[in-house]
Amino acid sequence: MLVTETNEPFSGGTALPGGSSLLRNEPVQARSSARLTGLLDAAAVIIDDIGYERLTTAMVAEKAGASIGTVYRYFPDRIAVVEALAIRCVQRLVERVAATVESDGVTDWRGAVDVLIDSKVEMYRNEPGFRAVTFGDFDTAERAGGDGRLPLAAQIADFLVERFEIGRTTEFEFAVEIVTEIGSALISRAFLTVPEGDTRYIEQCRVIAKRHLESVTGPSA
Repeated sequence: MLVTETNEPFSGGTALPGGSSLLRNEPVQARSSARLTGLLDAAAVIIDDIGYERLTTAMVAEKAGASIGTVYRYFPDRIAVVEALAIRCVQRLVERVAATVESDGVTDWRGAVDVLIDSKVEMYRNEPGFRAVTFGDFDTAERAGGDGRLPLAAQIADFLVERFEIGRTTEFEFAVEIVTEIGSALISRAFLTVPEGDTRYIEQCRVIAKRHLESVTGPSA
């Protein structure tokens, strides 16, 4: 199971993983969780329209039909809103990958890599805000790797190790990090000029990811 640094499992219905220090107040009731979800949904729509650089907390409040005080109840500033949306996008991606691998009976890590790429492509097409903030532009290492969550690469490495019994080594974890970074760049490039994604870049992403991971796991792993 993919988990956060607080060892709380992803629950699917929550707006953010439990214990995120991005939030001023953690939602404890269904109504509060729905309100937080609404704020992030509003932010995603705005970001798709104008980009996250121009996002303001006032815009989020207006789009969500909430007061500015409601936004500040959960988020100290606009950057926290963007980072929270990024966390949610990654959470939804890894949940989708885990669910698809389980439902499709994927038995080889290469198949899981295909599921990861397919899931990310699909979310690029359909998940509001995903293209802009999935991995965020964090200004410090602490912001990139803290706040009650693991980076996507670490979560994927954990999943591959646990699901497919791959030996956990520093070399393998670093390889997954490299593949995640390269894959993110290639998929982003695929959607730069082609609305549905340029399949050339997507297919090269598959090739590069599998070859690089095979360099540390071996072709028969």
